[in-house]
Amino acid sequence: MKNNGKLFRNLLFFILLIAVTFYILLKDQDILQILNIISSVKIQYVLIGIACISIYVICEAINIGRTLKSLNEKSKFIQNIKYALIGFFFSSVTPAASGGQPMQIYYMHKDKIAISNSTLTLLINLSSMQVITITFALISLIFNYNYLNGILITFFIIGILLNLSALILLLIGIFSKKMTKGLINFAIKILKFFKVKNIEEKKEKLEKELAKYQDNADYIKSNKILIAKTLITTLIQFTAYYSITYWTYRALGFSRHNIMEITTMQSVLYATVSGIPSPGAVGVTEGAFIEIFKSVFPQAIMSSAVLLNRGINFYFLVIVSGIITVINHIKCGSNSESEVEQT
Repeated sequence: MKNNGKLFRNLLFFILLIAVTFYILLKDQDILQILNIISSVKIQYVLIGIACISIYVICEAINIGRTLKSLNEKSKFIQNIKYALIGFFFSSVTPAASGGQPMQIYYMHKDKIAISNSTLTLLINLSSMQVITITFALISLIFNYNYLNGILITFFIIGILLNLSALILLLIGIFSKKMTKGLINFAIKILKFFKVKNIEEKKEKLEKELAKYQDNADYIKSNKILIAKTLITTLIQFTAYYSITYWTYRALGFSRHNIMEITTMQSVLYATVSGIPSPGAVGVTEGAFIEIFKSVFPQAIMSSAVLLNRGINFYFLVIVSGIITVINHIKCGSNSESEVEQT
C-alpha cells in the first residue's frame, strides 16, 4: 500500500509538471493555429517517427533478452518488450528515473528470473546506454556547440558529468567484488540497526545471490562479443530515438537541414537534460528544445514542433507503456490469487 501511495504521488506530480509545461507553451499561442498546423502534418513522417520509437523499445528488448539468454534464463521476446516498456514507464514517472530498473527486476522476479541475473542484465544494459549517450553527445557537441547558450552549456556539462559518474558506479557494481560485498555488509548493518528479524538467514541468502552474481559477472567480462553486440544494438536504439526530431521536422514540411544535423542536435539536447531529476525531465526538455532548435524551426510553429516531437518520442510511449504496466500488474495480481487458491 505504501508503494502504491508513493507511485500515486509521483503520477500526480508528473501530471502537474505536464500541465504546467503545456500552460507555459500555450499561454501566448493561438490554440486553433497550433491545432491546424498539427492536423496538416505529413502523416508518413509521423509514422516513421512512431516506427523509430518502436525500434527504441525493440532494441532494449533485444539487449535484455540476449543477456538473459547468456545467463541461462528463459524469456520470450514479448516478455522482453514488456520489461522494456515497464522500465520506460516507471523511469518516466519517478524522479531521476529511479523507479525503472527496480520495477523491471520486480516483474522479472515474478516471471521466475533470478534477481542476481536480472540485476546484472539491467546493469549491463544501463551501462551500454551511458556509454552511447556520453560518446554520441560529446562527438555531436563538436558540430553543434554554437546552438548552446551559457546556461545550456552548464547543464550539458552537468549532464555529462552525472552520466559519467553513473557509468563509473555501474561498472564498479558489475565488476568490483569488493564493492558489491561491501554493499551487502552495509545492507546487513542497516537491517540490524532497525532490528529486522532473521538477519543471519537474510545475510546468507544475500551472500548466495552475491556469489551467483559475481560468477555471472566474471562470465560477462570474458564474453566480449556479447558486450560488443549490446553496444551496437544500443547505438542503433539511440540513433533511432534521436532521429525522431528529424521526422518531426519533415512532418512539418521542412527539409533544409539534413538528418545528421538534427540527430546530433537532439543527442546534445538529451545529454543536456539527462541530469535533471524531475520525472521524464518534463518542462526542462521542452525549454531546452526551444533554445537549441530555434534556428531550425520558425518561431511561429515552435510550440507545434515541441508538442509533436515530445508527443512522438515521449508522451505516446508513456501512454503505451502505462497501459502495458497496468495490464501486467492486473495479470500478476490474478496469478497470485490463483496460486493462493491452489495452495
